Amino acid sequence: MAQIRIRNTNERIEGEAEVKAFLDSQEVVYEHWDANKLPVALREKFILSDDEKAEIISTYEAEIKDLAARRGYEIWDVISLSDVTPNIEELLKKFEQVHTHTEDEIRAIVSGKGIFIIKSEELGYFDVELEPGDVISVPENTNHFFTLMENREIVAVRLFIEKDGWVAYNIDDPDFIKA
Repeated sequence: MAQIRIRNTNERIEGEAEVKAFLDSQEVVYEHWDANKLPVALREKFILSDDEKAEIISTYEAEIKDLAARRGYEIWDVISLSDVTPNIEELLKKFEQVHTHTEDEIRAIVSGKGIFIIKSEELGYFDVELEPGDVISVPENTNHFFTLMENREIVAVRLFIEKDGWVAYNIDDPDFIKA
């Protein structure tokens, strides 16, 4: 279950209803898929073949198609990152840059953990710590970035409106302080 940490105050928000209410107030979509649907053999696997990625898509096909129909997504894929991912440090440096997109950025966490760092106009930056089953969509034109947590392993379904995926527009935000 997702947890929130407001960086300026170190306040933590926990519990599904409380997390959802907070994210709703920030216009961030938050939903939860059944993480137990994923076959056991894939739950802690972070190096995936194309067939295994297809199996993940197939497992969550109903949820993906429902979300796509409601929010206008056209394509989706599976991303897997861990310490064995080639060039992981370079990828993380790229990910850990505050940026915006002209479409929302959505992730459905299948395995592992990840974190979105999102800017609120009222509260400054807050962290959304995500676990398997958590689905989050950061609104377009919102300062944010996504990275791995201390376990450095994640598998997520990403959905896109644009066929080429999101284009990141990096922001040099003096309000952002790396935690």
